[in-house]
Amino acid sequence: MKATDLLTVSSLFGSPEHTLAAPYLASVTYPWEILSRIPGMIQEIGATLSAEEYRRVGEDVWIAKDAVVAPTASISGPCIIGHGTEVRHCAFIRGAALVGDGAVVGNSTELKNCILFDGVQVPHYNYVGDSILGYKSHLGAGAITSNVKSDKTNVAIRVGEEKIATGCRKLGAILGDFVEVGCGSVLNPGTVIGSHSNVYPLSAVRGYIPENSIYKASGCIVTKHD
Repeated sequence: MKATDLLTVSSLFGSPEHTLAAPYLASVTYPWEILSRIPGMIQEIGATLSAEEYRRVGEDVWIAKDAVVAPTASISGPCIIGHGTEVRHCAFIRGAALVGDGAVVGNSTELKNCILFDGVQVPHYNYVGDSILGYKSHLGAGAITSNVKSDKTNVAIRVGEEKIATGCRKLGAILGDFVEVGCGSVLNPGTVIGSHSNVYPLSAVRGYIPENSIYKASGCIVTKHD
């Protein structure tokens, strides 16, 4: 399999029905190709949402009526908060965030230009920017996505010895379904983690991590066994 084949939408997300962004993701080959379209996408989706199920709050913010949002949370549009989702104390959603059903956006967590599939948990002091988190993926306390390189050049994704150009100056992390990231970890720009993989706490991750893997440290990635 070619390196680029490992990074496609279809390879990374086995549960596309678990996001309102599914038709948009289906229109691209690689997940990062949708990032610049997230603001407009949310506005288009928001205009189709039922007023019986969602309330519109301010400009281009739609919140499901059964979502629980703390009064101290700050939410800027465009944004959609899904059914049964919990947005906790002092969460900071600063725009272009599509948050799925049954998700948790926790205390002091910051979201910016991202898609969170259904069931995603970012519950404690997380930063998620210019990223896509697949179905039921989870960031441990303090885990963040770093979305800009220190030299401000475009982000490339390393798959083995190969580098895949993305054309994006800002690109955080792409997580497949059921990914678990340990507390205090940093997902460096252009990190892609395949579905059902785990990352040890306090890791500094970069490049492509295969599905069904355990990331213990740089250069120490093992395959999961039943």
